[in-house]
Amino acid sequence: MELKFILESILFSAQQPLSAKAIRDILVRAAEQAEDDRPRAFKKVSLDAIEDALRQLAQEHSHAQRSYRLVSVAEAWQFVSEPDYAPWIKALVGQKNRPGRLSQPALETLAIIAYRQPLTRSEIEQIRGVAVDGVMQTLLERGLVEQVGRAEVIGRPLTYGTTPLFLEYFGLRSLEDLPAADELRKVPVTKPESLLTVDPGLATAPPEQLTIQEAPSTTEDASDAAPPAPQPS
Repeated sequence: MELKFILESILFSAQQPLSAKAIRDILVRAAEQAEDDRPRAFKKVSLDAIEDALRQLAQEHSHAQRSYRLVSVAEAWQFVSEPDYAPWIKALVGQKNRPGRLSQPALETLAIIAYRQPLTRSEIEQIRGVAVDGVMQTLLERGLVEQVGRAEVIGRPLTYGTTPLFLEYFGLRSLEDLPAADELRKVPVTKPESLLTVDPGLATAPPEQLTIQEAPSTTEDASDAAPPAPQPS
């Protein structure tokens, strides 16, 4: 029994996309619950072996030119129908109402986040050159963008990144599948001043441990700070 056909049967029966890790967990459970030796032979299959078998299976389905194919979207595998057969499938299951298309400003903002993440809102506005409050709210509500942490700069502003739903929306397996956008990656962004720290384990230094050294701002200040030069006798 070949691994790829076992994976095919699992995905054919699955009610949702499955990652390679989720499939491996199913193989392990099957081996533990098995009453014969066949499932036990696949208990220790590696993730690489599963991925290789899935890619081979996807290639075979593609070459067969059937009405469906195996794809990986957001690093999860699933069978999908070919777009050419959409009219008959819609007649069978009905057409779900999809959210409206994203506006051009929303797409531009989403592209910036996708290629430069994680980013703060101010960094996004630096690149776009306009305020993005309304656009960001739309992207957050649609689940295409999410808060991913805080920047290690003064004020600790929130940073944003894309979600798995973003990959699904654009039919991407991972962010590595994004088309090249070298110019967008090169747009300079001025980072805020970093937080003052005295210990890697501290978010910020206690006030009593922070010292600020101010350089003399004028020639007069500099002369006041320095001792007078000795005069010749």
